[in-house]
Amino acid sequence: MEKFGLVGYPLGHSYSKKFFTEKFEKLGLNNHKYDLLEMEYLKDFPPIWHNQELKGVNVTVPHKENVMGFLDLLDSSAQKVGAVNVVKREMGGKLKGYNTDYLSFKETLAGWLPTTQLSALVLGSGGSSKAVQAALDELRIDYLVVSRKRSEDGVTYLDLKKQPELIQSNLLIVNTTPLGTFPEVEGKADIPYEQLTASHFLYDLVYNPAETAFMAAGKKQGAQVKNGLQMLQLQAEKSWEIWMRR
Repeated sequence: MEKFGLVGYPLGHSYSKKFFTEKFEKLGLNNHKYDLLEMEYLKDFPPIWHNQELKGVNVTVPHKENVMGFLDLLDSSAQKVGAVNVVKREMGGKLKGYNTDYLSFKETLAGWLPTTQLSALVLGSGGSSKAVQAALDELRIDYLVVSRKRSEDGVTYLDLKKQPELIQSNLLIVNTTPLGTFPEVEGKADIPYEQLTASHFLYDLVYNPAETAFMAAGKKQGAQVKNGLQMLQLQAEKSWEIWMRR
């Protein structure tokens, strides 16, 4: 049996097991299995690798950054982003981290936006945010990171309310936080949605529910919206490619 899984907390919202189970059935891989490896603390990460059947895992919130300290090797993609969402057991048992998030976000964003001649606000500053920032850098889209605490190269949610020009001049807004994820579907980033217009594009990395409260608030103002399902599917396929490399 070859086993794979998803590490994170909580995982009740995840489609990953369904995606890979269906993929294995389609490919006739009866000796492959994908499990949800829910863990609140990463002290539980090393023990799962005692199972020699485990070949690789995806990593989701809140562990994409801290998991790097438990790995032996980092691919250039993980080094570039500073976060990991794929781990593979390499030859000799060494664990190597990769990041397929940023490439998947980059591809799906470029295929959705009519132009990259705009600037962005990135809501959140965690591992998913770092992947989005790496993609925006490659697309040469200027951006500001929005978080609760002020940083050298970012702004706060309070700044968005005090400075209307921040919303007006940044037409792409990407939510990288888990706010609004099932089952707490009413949650959404605390931004002045009334300032949004039909010229804005809202990309929510959350994919469950299909339309988040963040997206619904944007649609109400006429903005174009997109959820993270396509990104999830693309990064999952890239994960599979990594795990299958010999």
